[in-house]
Amino acid sequence: MGRVTRKPFKTAAFLAAEGPGRTISNHTAKQIFFSQGGPADAVFYLQTGRAKLAVTPRSGKEATVTLLYTGDFFGEESIAGAGTRRTVTASAITDCTVLRIATAEILRVLQKEHDFSTFFLKFILIRGMRTQADLIDQLFNSSERRLARTLLLMAEYGEPGAPETLIPPVTQGTLAAMIGTTRSRVSFFMNRFRKLGYIHYNGGIRVHRSLLKVVLGDQLPEQNASRPKLLDPPPSPARTAKRAKLV
Repeated sequence: MGRVTRKPFKTAAFLAAEGPGRTISNHTAKQIFFSQGGPADAVFYLQTGRAKLAVTPRSGKEATVTLLYTGDFFGEESIAGAGTRRTVTASAITDCTVLRIATAEILRVLQKEHDFSTFFLKFILIRGMRTQADLIDQLFNSSERRLARTLLLMAEYGEPGAPETLIPPVTQGTLAAMIGTTRSRVSFFMNRFRKLGYIHYNGGIRVHRSLLKVVLGDQLPEQNASRPKLLDPPPSPARTAKRAKLV
């Protein structure tokens, strides 16, 4: 009898289709993939769309940990072993298609398929570098530069191929939570970026390459807007009359 030739493993095909231990599902914006505190029993692969990982402390105010893009794995803590719990909540920002890979299946493939192991390890290393960059950004950069960096990341500048400059729908409150500031400051910075021509509103937020100036160096005119000036409110009739009495 002739020896059976084993077909070469193809990572792209594995991540594109359903199979043993793998299921594909579609999610609309704001739908949750898994919740903080739930059992970590699978790894997810984002085939299309945008998503985020967020944590909710006891105070109840949600904080975004990281953004997820097409081609990202998430939920990899399930590989740590039985009984592991989710430390974050994963949810869709836009319509998404995800591949759910059961823990037993991804462990099997990691052990048997060298090409996939290398591919997965490379992703984990890049994720670690990105997390480190996020931490440095949070510690040392102004809130204005953090917002600029977040907008550029959402527009996927620096990624292979043509950049996607129209970012997914996102509220100013969400952006504020992501960069650790208030919604009013985000509103101030967004209006400032728009007036300077760095972004454009047209049924969505379009990010221009010139916004890189904010991230790569303090090249903003006038004051650093990390602490925006508060303008005096327009005088009211009562305030005008009160001032007149003091003259």
